[in-house]
Amino acid sequence: MNKVQLFFHYLFRFIWNAIFIISYPILASFGLIFIGLTFLFSKISQLLTRLKPEGKKVILKESEWEVLPFSNELLEAKLVKQIMFGPSGFALRRKDGVPSVLGDFVFGKKIRVIEEGLILEKWNTLESKEMPDFDICLYNPDEDSLRSLTQIRSFDWHVSEKVENELSFKWFDGTQGGEVKVAL
Repeated sequence: MNKVQLFFHYLFRFIWNAIFIISYPILASFGLIFIGLTFLFSKISQLLTRLKPEGKKVILKESEWEVLPFSNELLEAKLVKQIMFGPSGFALRRKDGVPSVLGDFVFGKKIRVIEEGLILEKWNTLESKEMPDFDICLYNPDEDSLRSLTQIRSFDWHVSEKVENELSFKWFDGTQGGEVKVAL
């Protein structure tokens, strides 16, 4: 190498080393700050979950009938199908021993109580690959009738509003959502 090339070689090597020496502590401190903030938020989350009252946890065993929460002490449930990392399917029956139309179907654990009766999630299939495939039904305990309101192909649904004789359901399946209005 001639002297001009050697001069530029040493100059660029000096500049490169200077940039590395100056920027390395800054980059390392950002990494430490990120790890520290992650640890801090994790501890705050643990603290908040301990402060929040959990209510009653119900663990339904496969061989036992247990009173279903939020059913006004009317229904009992027995675990029939557990989808790995997914919902559980239950067989339902009336607690008072009256034969019911509920015994023929498998239901999800979502139950909503309204004036007209109970809104239930009736499973149309027990095959994991065909899920989600639900009928949202209205169960009238006085008449022991089960009426299908709509079909929703999503695990994530809720009753958004009730206006006179009309229910509005909202759902989201991970990529798209929608709203269904149903007349009671």
